[in-house]
Amino acid sequence: MFKDNTGEIIYVGKALSLRNRVRSYFHQGRNLTRKGLAMVDQIDDVEYITTDSEVEALILESNLVKKHRPKYNVRLKDDKHYPYIKVTTSEEYPQVTIARSVENKTDRFFGPYTRSGAVSETLRVLRRIFPFRTCTNSKFGRVTRPCLDYHIKRCLGPCHARCSPQEYQEITEGLIMFLEGKQEDLLKRMKERMSDAADNLRFEEAAELRDQIGAMGEVIARQKIISSRGDDSDILAVARHEDEACVQVFFLRGGKLFGRDQFFLEGSSDQTDGQVLTAFIKQHYDDAIFIPREILVQFPIEDHAVIEEWLSDKRGFRVTVHHPQRGEKRRLVEMVARNAALAVEENYLRKERQERRAQEGLEQLQEQLNLAEFPYRIECYDISNIQGTGAVGSMVVFEDGHPASDQYRKFQIRTVEGPNDFAMMQEVLYRRFKRAQSEGEHESSFGTTPQLVIVDGGKGQLSAAVEVLEHLGFSDVPLFGLAKREEEVFAPRRSDPVILPPDSPGLHLLQQIRDEAHRFAVTYHRKVRKRSTLQSVLDDIPGIGPKRRTALLRHFKSVDGIREKTVEELAAVPGMTRAAAASVHKHLRDH
Repeated sequence: MFKDNTGEIIYVGKALSLRNRVRSYFHQGRNLTRKGLAMVDQIDDVEYITTDSEVEALILESNLVKKHRPKYNVRLKDDKHYPYIKVTTSEEYPQVTIARSVENKTDRFFGPYTRSGAVSETLRVLRRIFPFRTCTNSKFGRVTRPCLDYHIKRCLGPCHARCSPQEYQEITEGLIMFLEGKQEDLLKRMKERMSDAADNLRFEEAAELRDQIGAMGEVIARQKIISSRGDDSDILAVARHEDEACVQVFFLRGGKLFGRDQFFLEGSSDQTDGQVLTAFIKQHYDDAIFIPREILVQFPIEDHAVIEEWLSDKRGFRVTVHHPQRGEKRRLVEMVARNAALAVEENYLRKERQERRAQEGLEQLQEQLNLAEFPYRIECYDISNIQGTGAVGSMVVFEDGHPASDQYRKFQIRTVEGPNDFAMMQEVLYRRFKRAQSEGEHESSFGTTPQLVIVDGGKGQLSAAVEVLEHLGFSDVPLFGLAKREEEVFAPRRSDPVILPPDSPGLHLLQQIRDEAHRFAVTYHRKVRKRSTLQSVLDDIPGIGPKRRTALLRHFKSVDGIREKTVEELAAVPGMTRAAAASVHKHLRDH
C-alpha cells in the first residue's frame, strides 16, 4: 500500500515478491507509464500485509482497493476506545451517530471499528442506502423548511413532518439489519418491495429501491470471508524485540475480516510470550466495549479458566480463549503472527532511523550555529492568541533530539493587553528564566538551563527575547529565531540569516521542535477560549451561578449535552431546581 505525505493510500498492489515489486518502481531502468511516474513522485511511505496464498492476496487487494479507493488503482465505482456506530432507537426518529462508549441499553451500538476513518466511511455508505436524518435534536422539529438532504432524497424529512414514524421506522429497521450483517435477507426484502412497487406502477419508488439495492450490492461484494464458520473472533499474536513486545490483533466479525490493530507493550524482557498475551488480554479487554465470543491466541495463557469466566461475565454470554493446534484457526493465528513479527521489526528499524537522524541533526546544529556545547536540551517558545484575546504561550523541551513532554510548560498571558506578540513573548521568557534564577540548577523544567533556545518568529520576536535574557543575566544561553516563511534561522545582532539546507537533519529537527511548540500553544489557546465561551453562555442564564454551571458541565460534559436534555433531566442534577432547569432549557433552545 503506497501512501502519500498525508497518509492517504494512493496505490495497492500484490506480488509473490514484494521486494522485487516495490523495487521495480524505483530502479534506474524502470519502464513506467506517465501515470506510474506521477504516482512514484507522490510516494512517501509503504505499508504491507502478508497472506497465505496468491488467491488470498488477490482477494485482499480487491477489498483494500474498494475500501480505500486509491487514485492510482483501477477501482469499482464505489465510493485507544474504539468508535461505534450508534442508532438511537430510544427516539421516535432515530439518529445514526458515532459513539466512543456504550452509554445505555435502549439504543443500538455496532462495532467496534479500529479506525475512526472506517466509521466515517461506513456512515457514508449507509447514507447512500438509507435516507436517515443527520440533524441534531436541538434543531429537529424547529426548522421552517426541510434541508437540502430532503430535496436530493438523502432524508425523508421527519424534521418537517414529511414522513410518518412508521415510514421512518422501516428505514431504521433496514439500517439495523444491514449493520447486523443480514445484508442478504435485507436485499431479498428490498427486491420484493421493488417488484411490488413496479407492479403497482409506483415507478419512482421502484427506482429509488433499485438504486439502494445497487449500492448495497457493491458493499456486500467488497467484504472478504476468511472464516467459514461466520463467528465473531479476535485473533492475537505476539512478536518481541529486546524489552518491547508487539501484539497484533485481527478482528473477525461474522467471519469477515473487519480490521486489525497493533499494540506495543514495554517491560516484557523477562516475560514469556504467554505471559505477555495474558497481560495484554487483562488490560485490553478491561476497557473494551465489545468482546467477541471467541479469542484465538498464539500461545497458551495463564489463568485461563479465570480469564474466561471474567470475560464471560463482562460480555453476558460464554466467551472462550482458545489456543488452536491445527486447521483453519491455526492458519489464521500464524498469519497474524507473521504480521506481528513484521510490525515489531519495522518499528525497531524506524526507531533506529529516527535516533540516527536526531543525532545527525544535533551535531549539525552545533556546527552550523557555532554552539559551544552540544545542544542536548533545546527549548522552543510560541505565542497563540486571536487579536490579543485568550493569549497563551508554550514552552516545549527536546532532550537528545526527542520530545520531553513531562518538561513542557504552558503560560497564560497576564500583563499584556491587546495584540502584542513581542511583549507576550517577553512575558513568557521572563517568567521562565526568573524561575530559573530562584530555583537554581536542579531536576525541574525551569531549573535546568538549555544549551539552545528557539523562538517561533523572525527578527522582531528574537530581539524581544534577547532583551529579556540579557536583563536576567542569561546572555550566554544561545538564542535563535526560526521564521516560518522561508524557514530562515536568525541569530542576535546579525542581519543575514543562517541558511540550513532544506533537506538537512538540523533544519528538520528545528522545524519539528517549532511545530510542536505551535501545536502545544494552539491546543492550550483553544482550551482557554472554549472555557471562556462555555462560561459566558451559561453565565447569561438567570439563576445559574458558578456552582450550578460547574455541576451541569460536570454531569453532561458540554453545552450541547445540556441543550439536548429535558427539563426533568436538568432538574435531577444536584443543586438544580425545576425553575432553574426550565430557565436553562429555554435559554439554550432559544440561543
